[in-house]
Amino acid sequence: MKTNHTFFFRKSPKQILATALCVSGLMLGGTLLANNVAWAADGGFSERNTQASKHSHNFADYALSTVAEAKAMRDDTKVMLRGQIIQHVDGNNYLLRDATDTIRVKIKDRKWQGQVVTPEDVVELYGEVDKDRKGVEIDVDRIAKITVK
Repeated sequence: MKTNHTFFFRKSPKQILATALCVSGLMLGGTLLANNVAWAADGGFSERNTQASKHSHNFADYALSTVAEAKAMRDDTKVMLRGQIIQHVDGNNYLLRDATDTIRVKIKDRKWQGQVVTPEDVVELYGEVDKDRKGVEIDVDRIAKITVK
């Protein structure tokens, strides 16, 4: 049986263009899909229900404290605070109040995870004490709206 090898090499310009477009489309689609998965890992829209995060924290390491206690703690101490966010100061900065005092907290947009919090809501904030020349604030890793009984 004689094989015609020229079949694969003799294509019209339209066939070559169509093949090139198909291959390019597949490559572009794969790239966009890979990028979409990476974007979803940082937050935002994802069609998949994923619980894994590249920013994992063991929140059992965070001790429940009052705002007054947190202000006296060392820099980078893990802390959990319970209180009310009473004011948006600017950018990612807010004021959290509990029964003992008020403290500035820094909450990046992705940490809200779609939650809407009002000054009447009680929240738990998990984060680290950040002390610098401007004072003491909490860099928030997680925020959770809670129901108080």
